[in-house]
Amino acid sequence: MIDQTRLPYELHWIRLSTCDQAAEAIRSMLIRGAPLIGAVAAWGCVFAVHEDSSDAHLQQRIRQLAATRPTAVNLAWALQRMQHRLLGLPPEARLGVAVAEASALCAEDTAQNLAIGKHGLRLLQNIHARTGVPVRVLTHCNAGWLATTGWGTALAPLFLARQAGLPLQVYADETRPRNQGALTAWELAGADIPVLYVADNAGGHLIQQGLVDLVMVGADRVSRQGDVCNKIGTYLKALAAQDCGIPFYAAVPSPTIDWTVQDALQEIPIEERAAAEVAWVQGRTAAGGIMQVQVVPEGVACANPAFDVTPARLVSALITEHGVFPATGTGMAELRAHCQA
Repeated sequence: MIDQTRLPYELHWIRLSTCDQAAEAIRSMLIRGAPLIGAVAAWGCVFAVHEDSSDAHLQQRIRQLAATRPTAVNLAWALQRMQHRLLGLPPEARLGVAVAEASALCAEDTAQNLAIGKHGLRLLQNIHARTGVPVRVLTHCNAGWLATTGWGTALAPLFLARQAGLPLQVYADETRPRNQGALTAWELAGADIPVLYVADNAGGHLIQQGLVDLVMVGADRVSRQGDVCNKIGTYLKALAAQDCGIPFYAAVPSPTIDWTVQDALQEIPIEERAAAEVAWVQGRTAAGGIMQVQVVPEGVACANPAFDVTPARLVSALITEHGVFPATGTGMAELRAHCQA
């Protein structure tokens, strides 16, 4: 895996080979992104079976992995899938099946993201056909290939647009406090896609000034109503988009939809992370070293909610592997039928 805590300053690979390592990578955000969290959890189950293939050990390890981060539903989905596939088997038959299931889960994620990219590309092409100028996209957090097993979710349409020769201008929110927007900028710059890195609070101004054609984000969990739970700050971008009459899209593979959640504000657990993430920031010094510095006065308490909920009424549509569906009762019902087919 790539250690995302060292990006964008240093590309450093880490090897996960135990369930403890997989759990720590998720908990400490060495790896980030709902689809990737699910994939690493699935491989954590492989490691667990390799350690001890008994029912008791597997179930204990699944509980350990499930406790790492509460908001992204892909984590619970992947663990449930692995548990369902493995517990009915004799312990001695589990390892090979676990490897095959985790591999299949990753391959499916990559295919879903590519399909999302193709559906999202058509939205971008329609805008370009209407305006004749580069399509201007505002995104928040990181929903690229770093956050998945391939292509990404909200960035997949942008990568395909670059391949198709469609002109783009992307604004990447910094996404404090972990600055995942820097990872987005790193990915896009690496793909030769024009990107401007902006402060979180610049998004509304850019939209208001007519400099943004659409907002496109990923998601960590989506309710059956179409409410989108994503990185903190997403809700504010959706409010600005609605006020200024531009579309707000969430790019979502089907495992990110939690069909059991009716009331997203009440039912989706919002992770509260350590205050130190707000109080301290990491950056590169003029001499080239990596350093953490404190930006909050000594003794001042910090709150650090990691996610917020954007109500479905602010979401123009969900871009999924099955197509683009309005975040309405009818649209979500149609999407669910596709997911169950």
